[in-house]
Amino acid sequence: MLGLTLGAIASGALGPWPRHLIYVGCASLLVLSAALISISPETTKSSPGAWRSLLPRVRVPARVRHLLPVAALVFLATWATGAFYQAFMPALVEDQLHTRSPLILGVVFAAYMTSSGLGAPLGGWFTSAAAQRTGMIIFLAGWIGIIEAIATGTLVLFIAATIVAGAGQGIAIGAATRGLLHDSALADRAPIFSAIYLLCYSGAAFPSLISGELSNTFSLPQISLGYGGLALVATLVIVLAARNPHTNTIGNLNAG
Repeated sequence: MLGLTLGAIASGALGPWPRHLIYVGCASLLVLSAALISISPETTKSSPGAWRSLLPRVRVPARVRHLLPVAALVFLATWATGAFYQAFMPALVEDQLHTRSPLILGVVFAAYMTSSGLGAPLGGWFTSAAAQRTGMIIFLAGWIGIIEAIATGTLVLFIAATIVAGAGQGIAIGAATRGLLHDSALADRAPIFSAIYLLCYSGAAFPSLISGELSNTFSLPQISLGYGGLALVATLVIVLAARNPHTNTIGNLNAG
């Protein structure tokens, strides 16, 4: 989230060559990352099967599999919103909020990502289920503000509502991820994160594909209502269905 925030603001503030300098900056950071990785100490013991370890593995342990449907809905609704900002924000800011400033565009996107990153640790104050419910309610409140800001053409309200929605996203995603990682061994985490990111990027990709096709028929305010409707449905289901991880055998028998 920090990288997306800095990248959005930097892209909007790079002056006369934003489409060129950003790639120079990213390439430089990748070279620096490669250099740092090459001198970093290994954190695990070497074992046979290096090539086999490169095969993708997507797996969620049975003990937390009951959490997956609600977590998938959290990832779908929130990552779809992030993709909405990436896909439609330039046209939306220009047509509905009446500014063509690349910097303002970067600030709007950064507001969503920054508050998401800051919101994630707040979920640790609650149980996983309570944090998902709280985060999604905040996320929905943000979406209500976003739709109102688009309807009235109010940039300040739009940024404020974006911050609220981003904070809710961070709380909900952090809680859903924490639930799926509950009691996981180190060897289990890569397959679990593979499942998480498969759901997240699917949540970003498929709604964007659908809304991109619908943009030929519907206006941006109408498309935003569709995303708001997705947030509403997801929030209602999550409020009713969110559960905590099972902690012991008795919990497994009694959970429902």
